[in-house]
Amino acid sequence: MAYFDKRWVGVFNYRFRRRFRHNLDKLARAVDYILAVRPDAIVCTGDLTSSGQPGEFAKVYEILKALVDSGIPLFYLPGNHDCYVRRPKCVKAVHDMVTTLSGGRDDFSNFPLIRQVGESELFLLNTSRPSNLLCSWGFLSKPDTEALEKWCASPHDRPRILLSHYPITESHPILRFRHRLYGQKRALQLLENGDIDLMLCGHVHHPYLKIDADGRGECCAGSVTRNGSMVEIDCDEKNRHFTFKTVTV
Repeated sequence: MAYFDKRWVGVFNYRFRRRFRHNLDKLARAVDYILAVRPDAIVCTGDLTSSGQPGEFAKVYEILKALVDSGIPLFYLPGNHDCYVRRPKCVKAVHDMVTTLSGGRDDFSNFPLIRQVGESELFLLNTSRPSNLLCSWGFLSKPDTEALEKWCASPHDRPRILLSHYPITESHPILRFRHRLYGQKRALQLLENGDIDLMLCGHVHHPYLKIDADGRGECCAGSVTRNGSMVEIDCDEKNRHFTFKTVTV
């Protein structure tokens, strides 16, 4: 049945391009590093798979299982590749992955979610949904935007960190119309106004920082399986100041 939906695009992409650029051994080394330093929390902003098939999730879980067993809070936001199609088995696979990686704490159906790490507050936003054969865009829905506004209207007495697969800033919106996030304008205003201190995202394979002098803004960690790197973030919660370190594995 994969020949009748978008999965054939993902498989073709993997066979002729992604498998030459991405290496799961780098993900395994990243897991070893995380277990050694034991951070307060781990954030994975999606695209654990190429075409969202159950076997892909199972293969990656074998690598990530040690993180789940470690007891370190792990926050997983599905990527567009993880939510490729509406086939029931594929939908169930990504739903199960959200629950499994969180140690049973999170449920895909309950996004957006608010969680706390130390004195920081996290807002977990799912912007990935199945799309047509040619596009990899995401959408921030009106109910999700309203929930985000409600979160930002509460007293800002602790660092606020937004987590999503798609960036909310876009340097080339016209050129990237097939790959960008739509409906993000209000979220971007909240970030620029300082109502949100930090945005952590993925989707873009190369890492970048769009931050001010206090480290507030948007951080994309890039693809660990392609670059062999991830971002380690320290937060001065009293002053809402963030520092970033690129870790190569």
